[in-house]
Amino acid sequence: MTVVDEQDSGAASRSRGGFHALRVAAVERVCEDAVAVTFDVPAELADEYAFTPGQFLTLRRRVAGREERRSYSICAPAGAAPRIGVREIPFGLFSSWLVREVRPGDVIEVMPPVGTFTLGAGTGDHHVLIAAGSGITPVLSIAASALADPSCRVTVLYGNRRSGTVMFADELADLKDAHPDRFELVHVLSQEPREAELFTGRLDAGRLRALLPRLVPVRDVGHWWLCGPFTMVTGAKSLLQDLGVPPDRVHQELFHVDDVPPEPDRARPAVAGPSSEVTIALDGRSTTTTQPRDATVLEAAQRIRPDLPFACKGGVCGTCRARVVEGAVDMRRNYALDPAEVAAGYVLTCQSIPVTGRLTIDYDG
Repeated sequence: MTVVDEQDSGAASRSRGGFHALRVAAVERVCEDAVAVTFDVPAELADEYAFTPGQFLTLRRRVAGREERRSYSICAPAGAAPRIGVREIPFGLFSSWLVREVRPGDVIEVMPPVGTFTLGAGTGDHHVLIAAGSGITPVLSIAASALADPSCRVTVLYGNRRSGTVMFADELADLKDAHPDRFELVHVLSQEPREAELFTGRLDAGRLRALLPRLVPVRDVGHWWLCGPFTMVTGAKSLLQDLGVPPDRVHQELFHVDDVPPEPDRARPAVAGPSSEVTIALDGRSTTTTQPRDATVLEAAQRIRPDLPFACKGGVCGTCRARVVEGAVDMRRNYALDPAEVAAGYVLTCQSIPVTGRLTIDYDG
């Protein structure tokens, strides 16, 4: 494998994806199988960890000599200390540790906040947020932050199995008490009867089709926020399209179980067969390598650029987003980039395979 490095004198001192060791300030139980973990950010890192409602943090630890990363959405309102919501996944390598073992005072490696499922400033509109399970985590941050603007109205539809698995039930109730005229909260439970049959069952496209016209003026809603499992998000998005909602009003974030370790990183032999000369630019530093065309850009480049940012490796989180400057790739999956980003040349490097002889990828662009 051929590798060439070019160091720019103006390169940043840390990678965009660099981790810092943060102390845990608090661990709070938010339902029977989930906790909220708050981090203490030192003053010198305050700007780096300032977040926009809807963003997430990626955590890193080593287990049995192997590096593991998981991403968790921030559930705190704008201006508060970063706090993540974590639901335990049975036998989860990372989530079980956070829910059962982590205590205040422990130190965890945390990447600065990233993500584009975010609430912008000056959004005096009606926001409808549809979430299931742990999808409430960024929704809580967005809802609380939007309600800080007196011109905003918020409606939250939240699906769960049972009342005991409703994350942040008390905080959602507090928001309702604080903003009774501007905040509407609807719980839908799939395994526990509600007084109204309409609120009993899965929060799927069929139930949303029955619920939405009764709750909100669908075409007058300023922003729709969808966060949860793939089938719920895609079903809701398709329904909104059928109801005439413009695509630019619909924002989505997928949640999926990602507590299964990825396939082992097997060492590759010298490149044989079709290959590409790939140049990676990150933090002002360019690295050129020859890689096979049956490996993703991220997979191949990590061997010589371990500072490359990534989290889920499933095409969902968007942490590995970069811009194609020269050449072309085949992006196999994309659940994180919107059409405008793709049209502008952005790709998910964890899902992108080179298809041209030369390829330049810019993480700084």
